[in-house]
Amino acid sequence: MMTSEILKINSPKVVHEIIDGEVVIVHLLKGHYYSLVKTGADIWSGIERGISRERILEEMVSRYDGDPADIEKAVNNMIEQLQEEELIAVAQTEESGTAAAGAIEAKANPEKLSFEPPKLDKYTDMEDLLLLDPIHEVDETGWPNVKPAGV
Repeated sequence: MMTSEILKINSPKVVHEIIDGEVVIVHLLKGHYYSLVKTGADIWSGIERGISRERILEEMVSRYDGDPADIEKAVNNMIEQLQEEELIAVAQTEESGTAAAGAIEAKANPEKLSFEPPKLDKYTDMEDLLLLDPIHEVDETGWPNVKPAGV
């Protein structure tokens, strides 16, 4: 068995949604939101599925046309950016020699897509609004919650 890096979404601080192939990510404590498309969305998909960094690299090289060394460098750069922004966390795990579960299924079309280096777009224009959201101030009774009379 080998030790492998498993990448995980930094929940509950980070939430995300996929809308028309775009991954929209919100860091609830910082009030920043982010966008990933195309290759970036594919990397995020691997992270969401809980597969290893090595498996994500394998999937990207098999799916996209380009120099494997360039693809590996771009994917590793994206993973580093996601870590710097505290959107993902890294855990070490034991992995057997078999492929990790959750691999992308082979498509009927064997042609590879053209590789474009992934780009993490960061937005801070709604930071104040996201941090003011009362959902951040919930207690065990949940939200929304009507305060009792006389309080």
